[in-house]
Amino acid sequence: MMAAPKHPRLIERLPPVRGALRENASLAATTWFRVGGPAEVLFRPADRADLAAFLAAKPADVPVTVLGVGSNLLVRDGGIPGVTIRLGKGFADVVRDGAIVKAGAAALDANVAAAARDWGLGGLEFLVGVPGTLGGALRMNAGAYGAEMKDVVLAAEAVDAKGELHYATNGALCFEYRSSCMPADWIFLGAELKTAPADPAAIAARMADIQAKREAAQPVRSRTGGSTFANPPGAKAWELIDAAGCRGLTRGGAAVSEKHCNFLINAGTATAADLEDLGEDVRARVFAKFGVTLEWEIKRVGVRAGDAR
Repeated sequence: MMAAPKHPRLIERLPPVRGALRENASLAATTWFRVGGPAEVLFRPADRADLAAFLAAKPADVPVTVLGVGSNLLVRDGGIPGVTIRLGKGFADVVRDGAIVKAGAAALDANVAAAARDWGLGGLEFLVGVPGTLGGALRMNAGAYGAEMKDVVLAAEAVDAKGELHYATNGALCFEYRSSCMPADWIFLGAELKTAPADPAAIAARMADIQAKREAAQPVRSRTGGSTFANPPGAKAWELIDAAGCRGLTRGGAAVSEKHCNFLINAGTATAADLEDLGEDVRARVFAKFGVTLEWEIKRVGVRAGDAR
């Protein structure tokens, strides 16, 4: 009797890289919720050339998921099939060109704001209130405290699913509330941000004020994924959630924050399923009371535990 053909592991089908490829790589510790299953294969490219070459040579049937620092992300308990790409220090440079700040997609938003402060360049203070990396901020037109990426981006660079590089100006990115129109399979590499000369002390004071307000209003010391739902037109998500009686609502080890009810919390024993199901409970209660469908702002990736990859 002939033996059944052995299917090669995914990692065996992937092209060689200069960065690192790792099988069954744990992701829970890299996300702010501290939950979720592993990446089937985790790829950390050495630089943009390594990333572009990998995408150009990768089998077309292999799905790709891109992670930043996992701040506005829920990785499901069954893990992420295919290749998960996490950009590292090769994509985190922050430099200046006159009044233009050039930052890589893996640069922390707070680090971009701090660099601009040190150079006496104002306009990016709001980024200290945006958790995560510049790549994620570009993808979702992140904003806080009266400003958003649309206001400061001059242009952005990205690589598409075939490894081809693209340069897009602000208008081509067509930023809207918590979104941009870039194809979902494009990976941002970095951006040019406009600033204006300002007093470093005034910039520092503004950043300190934003940080203080954020800490006073949000559960920043908890295991959370940031703002859970986008604000519906003409309304605030947290007000609808509160009025629907969801403040403090729990499911398993997950809870709706008492401090800010548009935040879900891992109280210590939550699974990704607990958090996602609690979010769906909130959506159902808000819809039942107001007829409003809340849209997830947190990105949910991967498969639920027990689902086939």
